[in-house]
Amino acid sequence: MDALELARWQFGITTVYHFFLVPLTIGLSVLVAIMQTAWVRTGNPKWLRMTRFFGKLLMINFALGVATGIVQEFQFGMNWSEYSRYVGDVFGAPLAMEALAAFFLESTFLGLWIFGWDRLPKRIHLACVWLFSIGTVVSAYFIIAANSWMQHPVGAVYNPETGRAEMTDIGAVLTNPTTLVAFPHVIAAAFLVAGTVVAGIAGAWLVKTQREASVKRTPAAVDADRSLYRTALRFGAVTMLVSGLAVIGTGDAQGQALVEDQPMKMAATEGICDAGSGVGFTIIALPTFSDDCDAMTHVIEVPKLASFLFTHDVEGEIRGVNDLQAEYEDLYGPGDYSPNVPVVFWSFRLMIGLGAGSAALALAALWLTRKERNPSQSWFGRLALWVIPTPFIAASFGWIFTEMGRQPWVVYPDLTGTDRVGLQTMFGVSDGVTAGEVLTSMIAFTIVYLVLGVFWYRLMHRYAAEGAPEVGSEPTGDPSDRPLSFAY
Repeated sequence: MDALELARWQFGITTVYHFFLVPLTIGLSVLVAIMQTAWVRTGNPKWLRMTRFFGKLLMINFALGVATGIVQEFQFGMNWSEYSRYVGDVFGAPLAMEALAAFFLESTFLGLWIFGWDRLPKRIHLACVWLFSIGTVVSAYFIIAANSWMQHPVGAVYNPETGRAEMTDIGAVLTNPTTLVAFPHVIAAAFLVAGTVVAGIAGAWLVKTQREASVKRTPAAVDADRSLYRTALRFGAVTMLVSGLAVIGTGDAQGQALVEDQPMKMAATEGICDAGSGVGFTIIALPTFSDDCDAMTHVIEVPKLASFLFTHDVEGEIRGVNDLQAEYEDLYGPGDYSPNVPVVFWSFRLMIGLGAGSAALALAALWLTRKERNPSQSWFGRLALWVIPTPFIAASFGWIFTEMGRQPWVVYPDLTGTDRVGLQTMFGVSDGVTAGEVLTSMIAFTIVYLVLGVFWYRLMHRYAAEGAPEVGSEPTGDPSDRPLSFAY
């Protein structure tokens, strides 16, 4: 492998790892804020226990997300310095806004929330967690705006004298149509992830509480746990259903935008090699080790469904990979302008299929808890835990689909505009790094990330397995004398 291929692998590894943590932070921060709001308004101690329980998991996830996110920006100046030189005037603006505004909002009010339990008035402390959660959402918006500019560059022109893209309209960059459809989709997916975590953990604990009521605890304490975990389970399940519907709706809107802005990506999504109308949607295809579109063998497909999904018309016409390849050669000269079709094809389907796992848990949870029932079936406890990873993996495949489908462009040209600001990936890699240097850093980061991943899992598992803390179990006395240990 050359430096370009290795740099792409390194960025892919670090990005997927980092984004594995991001949706949970975004979604869970808002859910924890809702839990604390319910406690402040009702005074019911189960909402306080729930806030402390899931708030502890939120802090662990946020800490590791910050640590892994820092690496992302370093790579732009190291492995991808030519890309940074080309787009820095545009791409750097939303990233700077994210760091200066959103991240400081997050970190400041998260600190106040962590250390302010016994020092701030109840409502001011509640405002801190809401400002922190708002900061995570605002941070996501700026990051999506930067990424969307790579998908659909607007508000910039190419300066042939400097060889760089130069910003002409920051408002256009921040209100990019691609941003406006991608952001709701990402946020909906974040709530789906967070809702699944809350429902999965609560479901497993509810079954355990039902089946293994400890003789060492009073009936009142067991009933309190049962009420807490039942409420958390239903709260997570409702979140999953609402966000799942939002994922479908926003995903459809994003697909319609991609048909216009990145038709090659959408053709690769279905493995459509040649233009046609009334195109079917493939459910199963034979695996292939070739990235050639014509190597795809479609086994089972739903007639006309792809045309309907892409154009909202069962007879809608879809341009194929081969047709778009010829069109791009006329525009940009000889070259291969199609992505790895099997990777795009399967990542799209894995995104949808794994996301459906959350729906299964949500429906089962709401059915089994209807009319004040509490599930005690062991299979439901196992299902609750098994489903937890599925939306994480689905979200990761969604990003793989988004980024791989754009290749070979790191900045996809605006096909509808007059200023074709585009940059191919092979021209974005740094000239000053060798394959050996990239390989060394890739191995080092991968090992460090694996170690961090072990710590993340052990901490999340440890505190999830401890269950919700009892009200009044927190240490008393001077807060400055207490050990931290994620116990606020």
